[in-house]
Amino acid sequence: MLLLGLLLVLGCATLVMLLFIYLTSETYAKVIRFKEEQFYLDPKTAEKLRFPSIEDESTILLSVIVPAYNEEKRLPVMLEECLDYLEKKLNSDPSCTFEVLIVDDGSNDKTTEVGLSYSKKYGCDKVRVLTLSTNRGKGGAVRLGMLSARGKQLLFADADGATTFEDISKLQNNLKELVKGYQPMDKALGLVCGSRAHLEKEAIASRSFFRTVLMKGFHLLVWLFAARSVRDTQCGFKLLTRPTARLCFPNLHIERWAFDVELIYIAEYMNIPTGEVSVRWMEIEGKKYTLEISLNQMGLQPYLLFLHYRLKIDRWDRSMNPQWTHVFFPSL
Repeated sequence: MLLLGLLLVLGCATLVMLLFIYLTSETYAKVIRFKEEQFYLDPKTAEKLRFPSIEDESTILLSVIVPAYNEEKRLPVMLEECLDYLEKKLNSDPSCTFEVLIVDDGSNDKTTEVGLSYSKKYGCDKVRVLTLSTNRGKGGAVRLGMLSARGKQLLFADADGATTFEDISKLQNNLKELVKGYQPMDKALGLVCGSRAHLEKEAIASRSFFRTVLMKGFHLLVWLFAARSVRDTQCGFKLLTRPTARLCFPNLHIERWAFDVELIYIAEYMNIPTGEVSVRWMEIEGKKYTLEISLNQMGLQPYLLFLHYRLKIDRWDRSMNPQWTHVFFPSL
């Protein structure tokens, strides 16, 4: 009788949870953007200019999206490495045009000011700052950056500079192989993920027991409920073609840390060619995850993602020009 009672309670709890998910979920993803987030500042003229749209045709080769939340201290190191590499590439090959788009995710420090100092130094054609009115989370910041980019290829890279930036050449070479024989790069689908999987043994040796358990547990949950084609879903160094960004990012529901998992989940479902390339990576001092945040973002989100799509609650538009809901709000 006790066992029967426990099963009944568990079943009722599961039904309540599924009902809650169904009632509180949006069928299609909503992209919320405030009015002032449609513009970037030219620090040389103090003029506000409108961002382009991902729906426009590409006008440069590469856009680098850098989500940044309270990164005034770590951001300069990353930008110096990134811009030094990109400037050298441009000088050696004029076709290697680029932009770096820093997305300040509602920071409380001087992240925007740091970004604008580079925009002033290099010009706003090469460095732009998108300052979000409210914090969206890493996924939300990357998405709004992607939707404002001009590149034929789009890379998002973490602001801490943990990944050696010149390894982007590995991702670009792999992306060319993925789309070879299909269509021109600006018409083809393709996603390449930077990977730290080759560093797993070293990471286990240097990490605490708590972080190792979280890492292993998260990888298992992702494999069970979401993505199986990529070993390291969370490396903040991913390269996409413009049509891939146009298709995937408006359809993302997760705006926080685990958005990469949904991105790869969509790519697998849509049969988008996907690659994984080893990159050089080092641990950077900075933010720490608490147990509560870790359990939510590393455990709960992949499971909820699985439930949402299996229950057909969340959906995406399969066309190359999805009619996604883009909601604009006036200033706060």
